[in-house]
Amino acid sequence: MEYKNIIFEKKDGIGYVTMNRTKALNALNTEVLTELDDVFRAIDKDDEVQVAIVTGEGRSFIAGADIAQMSELNGTEGRDMTIQGQLVMELIETINKPVIAAVNGFALGGGNELAMACDIRIASEKAKFGQPEVNLGIIPGYGGTQRLPRLVGKGMAKKLIYSAEMIDAQEAYRIGLVQEVVPAEELMEAAEKLAKTIMSKAPIAIKMAKVAINNGINTDLKIGVQFEAESYTSTFVSEDRVEGMKAFVEKRPAEFKNK
Repeated sequence: MEYKNIIFEKKDGIGYVTMNRTKALNALNTEVLTELDDVFRAIDKDDEVQVAIVTGEGRSFIAGADIAQMSELNGTEGRDMTIQGQLVMELIETINKPVIAAVNGFALGGGNELAMACDIRIASEKAKFGQPEVNLGIIPGYGGTQRLPRLVGKGMAKKLIYSAEMIDAQEAYRIGLVQEVVPAEELMEAAEKLAKTIMSKAPIAIKMAKVAINNGINTDLKIGVQFEAESYTSTFVSEDRVEGMKAFVEKRPAEFKNK
């Protein structure tokens, strides 16, 4: 698929997805959502990509959904666009590779929702976050009412959604929305450093940790630890587990083969 609104590059095991619709501050419309669906399905199947990094070109990560397009939709069409967006966020959240959001600027509405679908969020000190949908007479529709309370707690999520408040990177870090804040010029370096650290670990273990966390967080503790036990067993029967433990005993770096 030829991409008009995103740039996809691969280098040293990292897949880079750069939002590139700068005239619209990288806003999400149905065409962009289709491209994101395609690129993340490709990343999921690509053995050359171990970790993905999502960022934005220009001064915006993703400024939200494309209001110009949305304003022309009827109820059925609006619901269809919402479901399309939700499916893309679910795809990003559940692919077998870790996804890091390198938030360079505005992450509002659908942009914040996409960042929340990523495994880890690193923010430039210039980044801004918010769910401003109530200003438009709607609510978050790409998973924001569900992922935000899971990340920052129900009360804080309600405060941000009800007030449509835009917060800076330090406040996002304080409430647990992002995991790290760095100077703007160090953003990609920080994301790449984390990606390379993850890539040095056992790939099957990373995959199964993601499965256990994602499945367990949406259920109770008793069922969650059952997910953990199944995921743990999948790692324990792997060749990488044998290599990892042998390397530890022999006091040498492990050479993982994703087997």
